[in-house]
Amino acid sequence: MIVMEAHASQTQVRAVVQRVRQLGFTPHVSHGRERTIVGVVGHETDTDLDSLGALEGVERVVRVLHDYPLASRDFHPMDRTITLANGAVLGGGGVLMMAGPCAVEGIEQLEEAAACVAAQGVRVLRGGAFKPRTSPYSFQGLGEEGLRMLRSVADSHHLMVITEVLASEDVELVARYADVLQVGARNMQNYRLLQACGAVDRPVLLKRGLSATIDEWLQAAEYILSGGNQQVALCERGIRGFEPSVRFTLDITAVPVLKRLTSLPLVVDPSHAAGRADYVGAIARAAVAAGADGLLVEVHPRPAEALSDGAQSLDPIAFQTLVGEVNRIASAVGRAAP
Repeated sequence: MIVMEAHASQTQVRAVVQRVRQLGFTPHVSHGRERTIVGVVGHETDTDLDSLGALEGVERVVRVLHDYPLASRDFHPMDRTITLANGAVLGGGGVLMMAGPCAVEGIEQLEEAAACVAAQGVRVLRGGAFKPRTSPYSFQGLGEEGLRMLRSVADSHHLMVITEVLASEDVELVARYADVLQVGARNMQNYRLLQACGAVDRPVLLKRGLSATIDEWLQAAEYILSGGNQQVALCERGIRGFEPSVRFTLDITAVPVLKRLTSLPLVVDPSHAAGRADYVGAIARAAVAAGADGLLVEVHPRPAEALSDGAQSLDPIAFQTLVGEVNRIASAVGRAAP
């Protein structure tokens, strides 16, 4: 990591970037409020990188010891933000709510869900068009037709779209319809998919794997960042435990740990962690109090009729209650309302 002097010129920064490329490494430039940092990424060689400290405008060269330099707070000390086309912001001082059905089942269901969440001030509609299901006989989603529905309904309510992409060959297709690409827990270490997401001009929400450590999770994010896509957010959705009373065990301690290690925005998914609608509110409140930048919540107009994850989906009345509770918690901890 090359730390430039406080008043280093753009010409000096470009000279450093050029020299890094000449040495066979990939430079990643981060412009901070006071200093510019050039991350140097590549395989270890015998090259004397410390010699870069002699270039004009360089303050010092710092060796980053962990395995996720671009995701680390060392490389990007200030909290990062992702701003969507409708003005919704993930990261910074606010808490962004993203809500909608687990799966797109049809235009009527999706329209009802979108109207419900939009009425509560939500600006990002979630919904699955491609569904990774444990059983091959479960509802797998509507594919591209579901993506078309998401785009149409979201536009009619001035909402952005977040939806899951399952395979590297589908990234461009999903990116044509979605504003944010979601990589699910089962695909956290699907490295070809991560690399494809690194090459697309769309923010990516990377969910934690069912049994992944925080270090493994951040290295997965590094795949996307090293591909050139700097718009990456993380999503804690619970990890596999031994307790059967909930679907997964939400690692609430991951929130402060990640806030120390990385400046990437952090979202919590209380729906998948709980597996039960009556636990979602408590988990969401805890996540906001702990410092989460956003929430990903499943909402269905009639959960009992849902084709996917109805037990953990909130109905419109329960969702309205949740938004009010989250608003109060956000205000109490000095965060903007979702």
